[in-house]
Amino acid sequence: MTATTVSHSDLIGASATDVRAAIRSGAYTGHTAGLAAGKLQCNLAILPENVALDFLRFCQRNPKPCPLVGVSDSGDPALPTLGHDIDIRSDVARYRVFRNGTLTDEVTDITDVWADDLVTVALGCSFTFENALLSNGIPVRHIETGRNVPMFRSNIDLVPAGPFGGQMVVTMRPIPKHQVDQAREISRRYPQAHGAPIAVGDPAQIGISDLGQPDWGDAVDIHPGEMPVYWACGVTPQNVLLNAGLPLCITHAPGHMLIADVAEDAETTILT
Repeated sequence: MTATTVSHSDLIGASATDVRAAIRSGAYTGHTAGLAAGKLQCNLAILPENVALDFLRFCQRNPKPCPLVGVSDSGDPALPTLGHDIDIRSDVARYRVFRNGTLTDEVTDITDVWADDLVTVALGCSFTFENALLSNGIPVRHIETGRNVPMFRSNIDLVPAGPFGGQMVVTMRPIPKHQVDQAREISRRYPQAHGAPIAVGDPAQIGISDLGQPDWGDAVDIHPGEMPVYWACGVTPQNVLLNAGLPLCITHAPGHMLIADVAEDAETTILT
């Protein structure tokens, strides 16, 4: 890969290493849905060591939106259990930097804000199981249309830990009614990527007022004969971190994931 700008379509079929290289060089800054098929995609929470244990407790208590797949050593930008050459400061297409509970920057590199006490927590992402849905003939609308998955705040309470708590964020995918059960069974096989859906049908049941107005990502059409299906979402910890008002924390921008070298269907998320 070179620093020449590349598009999402240019990276379809590229390896995880090549996608990360394009991101690291600044050639690609877009969303990662549909890229590096078969590889685990990860949400990120980067936070000071003195609150990392509470955050890990929070993830353990809320495994659907926060399936823990990797943790760095303090101050180390590498994640060797997820990839041989990962540098978390540059290998995500877009980051969000929060200070004292306020979003202060959205950047493509966090080298300038990196600190020796920061711990990276990697969480599974629903982008991971989308390849399995597509392989089984189940349409994934946002990939079909080149958009980011729609994400919504819900009214589902989380189990708190220390300063961390709030409500779950969910993703929505329109699924043909006759394939909803199949989609449920396929995604259930990926507990480290949010697993089975948490709801199907009426958005009001989980506190969503308008599917045409996602809180993050892009709206997608629901065709006749389809049902909206909702999965727990890794943007959840962004809200949780925001509410905690930490002096500094960093996340991925919604839809802009870390792509690991670990296979999406690996028995564990430890790269060997």
